[in-house]
Amino acid sequence: MEPTALLPAVVLGFGTSLALIVAIGSQNAFVLRQGIRGEHVAAVVLVCSVSDAALIAAGIAGVGALMEASPVVMNVARYAGAAFLVGYGILAARRAIRPGALTAAGKEPALRAGAAISTVLALTWLNPHVYLDTVLLLGSVANQQAQELRWWFGAGAMAASLGWFCALGFGARALRPFFARPSSWRILDGSVAVVMLALGARLALGA
Repeated sequence: MEPTALLPAVVLGFGTSLALIVAIGSQNAFVLRQGIRGEHVAAVVLVCSVSDAALIAAGIAGVGALMEASPVVMNVARYAGAAFLVGYGILAARRAIRPGALTAAGKEPALRAGAAISTVLALTWLNPHVYLDTVLLLGSVANQQAQELRWWFGAGAMAASLGWFCALGFGARALRPFFARPSSWRILDGSVAVVMLALGARLALGA
């Protein structure tokens, strides 16, 4: 097949994926926070990118149609995700309220690598919106392409995910001067708390 025939599918996959993931959400907020603090950024970015790639591949392979036909699975994922988001939102609110834990100099205990990875895994795999966006939506769009173009669409979508998380995680270093003040961490954690609690409530209520 001519490369000129593949390019539109790759570009479509890249643009569609980017439009879905570039939004304020629990996963992005955590990646941003880890990037600003410089804690296990490579591992967190890798987990997010690999997870997205696996979910996109599953959608293209047809798992999206299977999940769409199994509302029980979606309900279990929805309530588990809501509980986790609310819990994480409460922790973020506590950090925002306690100034002593909000110094950029590192007085707040750093997350261990295992804790950071398990947190981002939970934020990714316990969030039903991730399945809706990657497995169902991207899977549906991919399967509307010609048979030989579906995986090229997927390659574009995966590239967008990798590029976004790298930019978010490693680019956050540029924001360090702003977050040298405890008040800036209060704003960030307060915003994270609001987002997490709102998303958790929305999931629990099925909105």
